[in-house]
Amino acid sequence: MTDLPHRAVTRSAKLATLPLGFAGRTALGLGRRLGGASAEIVAQEIQQRTADQIFKVLGELKGGAMKLGQALSIFEAALPPEIAGPYRATLTRLQEAAPPLPAATVHRVLAEQLGDDWRENFLEFDDRPTAAASIGQVHRAVWHDGRAVAVKIQYPGAGKALISDFNQLARVGKLFGAMLPGLDIKPVLAELKERVAEELDYLKEAEAQHAFAQEFKDDPDFFIPDVVAANEQILVAEWMTGTPLSKIITDGTPEERDAAGLRLVRFLFCSPSRAGMLHADPHPGNFRVMEDGRLGVLDFGAVNHLPDGYPAAFGTLTRIFNQGDMDAVVRGLREEGFIRPHIEVDVDALRSFLAPYVEPTRVEEFTFSRQWLRERTATIADLRPNNVVRQLNLPASYVLIHRVHAAGVGVLCQLGTTARFREEVVRWVPGFAGDPETPLDDATGGFRHTA
Repeated sequence: MTDLPHRAVTRSAKLATLPLGFAGRTALGLGRRLGGASAEIVAQEIQQRTADQIFKVLGELKGGAMKLGQALSIFEAALPPEIAGPYRATLTRLQEAAPPLPAATVHRVLAEQLGDDWRENFLEFDDRPTAAASIGQVHRAVWHDGRAVAVKIQYPGAGKALISDFNQLARVGKLFGAMLPGLDIKPVLAELKERVAEELDYLKEAEAQHAFAQEFKDDPDFFIPDVVAANEQILVAEWMTGTPLSKIITDGTPEERDAAGLRLVRFLFCSPSRAGMLHADPHPGNFRVMEDGRLGVLDFGAVNHLPDGYPAAFGTLTRIFNQGDMDAVVRGLREEGFIRPHIEVDVDALRSFLAPYVEPTRVEEFTFSRQWLRERTATIADLRPNNVVRQLNLPASYVLIHRVHAAGVGVLCQLGTTARFREEVVRWVPGFAGDPETPLDDATGGFRHTA
């Protein structure tokens, strides 16, 4: 592969190989069964081949399709145990790697972006990428002043590919109307497309990463490598060593997994109040556990700018729910846009649906697990008409917050973390640690809009 496929017809054909390939493997499996192989062995082979095909196709496409693959790799924790095995290893690979661009293409991009004398910027440059992700790949190098650096190079055609993927998603989005009548999908897709498109501008990413690095400089819990140089398609940052979080998930001790999960939650909750931004791509490939125990954080292409910190409504509604005032919760959800004006919800069903998600804030210590996530996912996936999930909306302003929370929970369940998460919510989420005797605004008699 010498370039990123970006013509819509080409990418559509590539995407089509996922279901078509699966159909072919199913036919292959039928043939094996007629030949005498056991159904269990054939099923395992089909799942493994399908997993390999997912990695190959999504990895080659990169762009928005690769991001879909990374999202799937987070939620593999929700797969039933009998089918999770073959997918787990393959989808987790998407968090750390993708088929790389050849050295000649890398050199061409560097020459186009930095000039024919680009090598003068480096004392050393490793042509082999250390990581390949959705819209760019990373090479290790030594900067001209002797510092070890990571050089992030955007794939040629990444912009067109990303926009093409999301245009296709927008067309598919029309199907959501029948399944989820409470969801207004257009602003959600528009917001997601706009935010993810920002990732194409490495200068913006550099500004965000530098701001995080300055805020968390010498922090006892976190390390963010600072930016050395950048333009729109090249980003050079300090090199960071450490154990990938995906390795902690598979091989870490319970103590290591508990500590990593707690620091992940602390970073996500404290960042809006400290840096005015929320890291919006918390998949395991973007985190390292350093030798001193700090959590190293990478990839600031997707950030949610929250200059006033978390929306106070988030903490306030959680607190009110814990106090049992569902009428106030429903009013608050309507004000924030989670329940659209024409939608009526079953309050008892809403309480049952929300209770498990709020549970970590009600107890001093909580354990996230794959089983817990599977149970939550089964509720969401139930699209029967009486399922309250079908009645809820996702306001555009909460798209990235929801993305972070959903992905973060997936990572915590992969880690199986046990920790005192409530303390982090009390410390960092506005509105949560209110006066339990006066949860509502006395002046209005209802939920106070505080976002």
